[in-house]
Amino acid sequence: MAGELRPRWGQPMTGIVSTIAFFVIAWITWYLFSDPRGPMGLFPYPFVLILAWMILVGLWQHMFLGDWPFQKLSPPARGVVMTIVNLVLVWFVIEVIFDRVLGLGFNFLSQTNLNALAASGATVLPEACGKTLTFEAMKGAHFAQSAGVGFVLIGFFAYPFVTILFAKWPIRPSNLEQPAAGLAEIGWCSLLTLFFYVVLIVPFFGLVFEKMFGNAYGMNTPWWGGIGGTPHLHWVFGWWEWAVIVLFMTPNVWRMKPWSLIKLPQPWKGLISFCGVIVLAYICALICLKLIPLWANMDDITHHLPAGDKGNPIRFLWYHAAEIAGFTLIPFLQWHHYFDDMCPQKNVDSWGGFWFRTVGVLILTAVLYVCFYHLNFGYWGLGNHHMHGDLAERFIHGESLIWNFWWIIPLLWNEWFFHKWPFYVHDEHH
Repeated sequence: MAGELRPRWGQPMTGIVSTIAFFVIAWITWYLFSDPRGPMGLFPYPFVLILAWMILVGLWQHMFLGDWPFQKLSPPARGVVMTIVNLVLVWFVIEVIFDRVLGLGFNFLSQTNLNALAASGATVLPEACGKTLTFEAMKGAHFAQSAGVGFVLIGFFAYPFVTILFAKWPIRPSNLEQPAAGLAEIGWCSLLTLFFYVVLIVPFFGLVFEKMFGNAYGMNTPWWGGIGGTPHLHWVFGWWEWAVIVLFMTPNVWRMKPWSLIKLPQPWKGLISFCGVIVLAYICALICLKLIPLWANMDDITHHLPAGDKGNPIRFLWYHAAEIAGFTLIPFLQWHHYFDDMCPQKNVDSWGGFWFRTVGVLILTAVLYVCFYHLNFGYWGLGNHHMHGDLAERFIHGESLIWNFWWIIPLLWNEWFFHKWPFYVHDEHH
């Protein structure tokens, strides 16, 4: 009978070997699929849409459905089968559900619809612009694909937070078996994701269509302009990405602290934790806004800003706050899953361990940030041609979030689908 998982080479060697392995896998696959110098060169679209959905669908497969119906397969067979299924489901969600089903009602969710409008030579004459515009601009801007990425961004929080903060309430506790339990949770969390998406993402596309075509009566425009200093979607990205990070730090290196202090039953514990995560995330984003000018020359950045920003760097600052959040992903996931939350304290659940790992994650985040921007890994390592210039240009065009999310896919796939094979082994208990 299989017992507990243990690191094959002890710690920290197992963590070091796995870190190197995941980096190499991520770098090679990046070159093959995304790097402009590689054979496919799908950077950034539709590559970013595909990888974003891979993570969200993988979350459905593992966190909700418990690897059903492949849970009895042994690694690595289970990992291979679930990866193939993941890719098929991702294709189905993007090309069928969003593009051709939801696209029946919403053009802004269907790149096929927008491309067809462009191919038809359709034109509009918006009063706001005073000149004829074609739909060709919509095609080149990947608006529908970026709308899909917006759904996944919201979903990175809205799907797992029910599991992490609400302990799967109201689906659990119950005697529901798989796949009924997983499908019920997917349905419930899809409703919550749709709620957040309509409030936080759709208004931006109302603004886009209004600017492009003179009106967008079917969609409202951003309500947050006065709060964030910009009506751009990057305000949402800035703090929502930090919400994703705080949410996932909770079960990883924080080991459910500080929300474990709340002794109330569900759903009250979940609601209080949810509010705490959102407040803490917004504070983290605001701190980033204040700190970024300490090392980024704002005069240079303002000089390189797109004309639409009109010299106001606030949109850049919100998005860069999200990018900083992204650099925490590798440290805290690797530390938890493959270094087993190591800390100087004997008890890994102690508050000393909590603070040691939190500070450690922030230090590693800074190291990765410097490697990406100052040592310019984004240019020579990933082929982002926008980063060949000075630091200000790199900060504005870095797209580091795409790389950081791509990097964690081998890690998550190995932990979720391959059960940490071959880096961990089962102790045999009889």
